[in-house]
Amino acid sequence: MRRITLAIVFACCTLTLAAQDAIRVNYRGAQPTISDFVTAFVSSRDHDEEEDCADESFNAICQAWDQHLKGLPSEEGVTLTVDQKNGYVVYEYRSEYESVVHIVRIEMCYWNEADKKHKLFAYNVSCFRNGEYSTGQFDGLQFYRYNNATKKMTYCTDTGFDVIYGEDGASVSYDLPHTGKDIIVNYWYDSGKRQKTLKWNGRRFSLNP
Repeated sequence: MRRITLAIVFACCTLTLAAQDAIRVNYRGAQPTISDFVTAFVSSRDHDEEEDCADESFNAICQAWDQHLKGLPSEEGVTLTVDQKNGYVVYEYRSEYESVVHIVRIEMCYWNEADKKHKLFAYNVSCFRNGEYSTGQFDGLQFYRYNNATKKMTYCTDTGFDVIYGEDGASVSYDLPHTGKDIIVNYWYDSGKRQKTLKWNGRRFSLNP
């Protein structure tokens, strides 16, 4: 029941984002970098507004990214890795209480599509407790397709697979590629973790067992 409830909450927030206008990506040079995509994404909505769907993880990455752009150090417990070459950013917040370690991980990356006219940007949130996946209220994977001609990106579900958060008694999380092009799907059973791969073909993903 809890997994279903969280999926409904995340779906409501996703629909709110999807209803927004296209996100403009400003950049200098021949093409946008991962930093340009992240800057555009975190600026795409008012993360200070108080509403039922307020996303604490989104607020956290907004604050960390703002400090990064200003050249300020990260707050205690926060690490922010920006890999421009590989088009990958990861934010992690680590806290410990009574020997229990909690980690919130937010990944962002993009793919160049084969038609050379579009890019695909992904935003992924996962929470962990002592190294095991622990479903958070705003966990989930979102995609946005960027159009080179318009310099805008819009919410995208045409990725070749459905994002799920539970299957056959397992919680499901995703790992975006720091290097390479494929996404790892993690199935967290009581008996252990199993993995599958979402293979990138230049336009969409296909699930390999």
